[in-house]
Amino acid sequence: MLFKLVIFSFFALNLYADIELEGVYYVENKEVNSSIITGDTKNSFPILTISDNDYLAKIKSKELIEMLNKNGYKNYQNKSSYVNFILKSPIDTSLIKQRLKEYYKKQYKNIDIEDIIVEPRTYMQSLPEEYIVDIRSRDYLFRDGTISIETPQNMKYFFNYYIKAHVMVYESRDIIKKDTKLTPLNYIKKSILLDRFRAKPLQDIEESPLQAKRHIPKGKVLTHNDAESLDVIKRDSMVNVTMYKEGMVITFSAKALQDAKVNDIIKVQNSNKKILKVKVTGLNRAEIE
Repeated sequence: MLFKLVIFSFFALNLYADIELEGVYYVENKEVNSSIITGDTKNSFPILTISDNDYLAKIKSKELIEMLNKNGYKNYQNKSSYVNFILKSPIDTSLIKQRLKEYYKKQYKNIDIEDIIVEPRTYMQSLPEEYIVDIRSRDYLFRDGTISIETPQNMKYFFNYYIKAHVMVYESRDIIKKDTKLTPLNYIKKSILLDRFRAKPLQDIEESPLQAKRHIPKGKVLTHNDAESLDVIKRDSMVNVTMYKEGMVITFSAKALQDAKVNDIIKVQNSNKKILKVKVTGLNRAEIE
C-alpha cells in the first residue's frame, strides 16, 4: 500500500507535468491548505477545515481538481473518487522507525537511508507503553507499506510507512543470454532510489561466480531470480576425475554427460565407455566418492 503524504514531502513537484492526487494526505493542523498538495506555500489557499470533534475530512477528487485549476494548478488528475486529509497523531514513532531502519539495513548491504516517515492508519493520541514491531518478511522489496505493533494484551495497531533510501544494485548493460557468466562486461553497478523490486536485487556478484538463469533484457536490475551459480563443467567437456582406492590416488579423464556446478553429482563416461557417477569439486574437476 502506498504511503500517502510522503511523495510531496520528499520531492519537489513539477507544475508542468501530470500529477496524480494521492488518496490520503497527513496534515499538521485542522486548517487544510493547498500547499500540502502543491508544495507552494507562497500561493497557498484554503481547501477545508477538519471539524473540532474529528481527525479526518474528505473532499471529492473532482471538486478538489476544480479548486486547483481555478488557482492555476491545471495538471492534477484524480486517483480515487475522494481525497482524505488526516490529522497527524502527536505520538513518538522513533522506535518504530529504528526497527524499520534495522530491518532494511539487514536486507541490503549497501543502503543509504535518508529519511523514514511513519503514521498510524487511524488517529492516536498516544502509543502503548509496551509493544513489539511486526514487519512482514518481504516488505524490504518496497519503499512503502503497512506495519503493525502488538501489545502484551494482543492489541494490534497499524501504521503506514515510507522510506527514502538509495540502494546499490547491478543493472544489465545489454541483453544477457541464458547461461552467460555475469561480469563487469555485461553489468554496471549503480546506486538507485529504492522503489519497488519484484525480487531481491543481487548484492555482491563479485563474491562468487554467477551466470544468467534466464534471458535478461537490457537495463534490468539483476535479482536473485535472474542468476544462479556458475557451471564449472560443461556437457561433452573433458573432466579430470580423481578416485581414492586402498591408499592410492588414481586420476583419469572422462567426458561429462551434463552441465554441472560445484557439489553436483553427475554422470561421466571414461575411455572404456563406462558410465560413472562423480561429485563435482571445481572447474573441470570431479571425484569418485
